Amino acid sequence: MLVRDAMSTVVLTIGPDHTLRQAAALMSARHVGAAVVLDPDAGGTGILTERDILNSVGLGQDPDAERTHAHTTNNVVFAAPTWTLEEAARAMAHGGFRHLIVLDRGEPAGIVSVRDIIRCWAPQREHAPV
Repeated sequence: MLVRDAMSTVVLTIGPDHTLRQAAALMSARHVGAAVVLDPDAGGTGILTERDILNSVGLGQDPDAERTHAHTTNNVVFAAPTWTLEEAARAMAHGGFRHLIVLDRGEPAGIVSVRDIIRCWAPQREHAPV
């Protein structure tokens, strides 16, 4: 199975000056665990994850004052839609992250997460016997 078959095509894109609270609200409303941060001044495309927000709040930082650019990962590993799920899982395991931005012709086309891969690899759950 390929990344294009598993990825979410709901791609939330935000700017570097969104507050962490704004980013969290947008991510929550769209039921996604990561947002693509487009910041031409910092090299283009980065990613902000729920863990980045959690780490900031855990340090006592104010989510209304903290800007996404200070918490964005900019050295992103990108996946291609034609990668196998094994290639994506290997990249995640090697890099220690749970999301990959999928680029198609240089543009974000989706995000594939560990959860997406597990959903494809695990058998569908049946109703458990009572």
